[in-house]
Amino acid sequence: MSQDPRAEYFDGIADQWDGWECQASLAARLAAGLEELGIAADETVVDVGCGTGNLTRALLDRLSPAGRIFAVDISPRMIDVARAKVSDPRVEWHCADARHLPLPDGVAHRVLCYSVWPHFEDRRGVARELRRVLRPGGRLHVWHLLPRARINEIHAGAGAAVRGDLLAPGAETAALLADQGFDVSTVVDDRERYLVSASKVEA
Repeated sequence: MSQDPRAEYFDGIADQWDGWECQASLAARLAAGLEELGIAADETVVDVGCGTGNLTRALLDRLSPAGRIFAVDISPRMIDVARAKVSDPRVEWHCADARHLPLPDGVAHRVLCYSVWPHFEDRRGVARELRRVLRPGGRLHVWHLLPRARINEIHAGAGAAVRGDLLAPGAETAALLADQGFDVSTVVDDRERYLVSASKVEA
């Protein structure tokens, strides 16, 4: 895990991450987004690329005691920071590659890839794995609160490990997901945000 250049990069910035954005504003925007996505109180959700746990925390605010979150990140330090600020028995933390999730088949109602999709080199492999852990009809969301152009600008000016991690046009991501057995229902790729939502199609 530690030899992965992206893991090392995110390990190195984990302690500064939350200081780069107003946390109150982010929390409000995440809450509004989750409301739009229709996250139900009793869902089991996989938070892929959970980072320092900001989406995890927003999800917990929506979930009932019956809800559950599997929070996954490739960076051990990101997980450490997240665990230090999010203490809740409904969360199970995993340091893992998104292509090889330590989760059983069909465990989740929902998978959220928030601000992480460009960092997957093997996006088809990741899509297959996310489909595996979803229940039939389960939902996948590839989501950014910033527009694609801004995401790509940020990555282009970042460290060498992520400089080439560019977010593809929404139609491209939608086509990839459809090819991997998803029914795409939403594609938003505009000046404000990026969202591709899809459902697992039963085989």
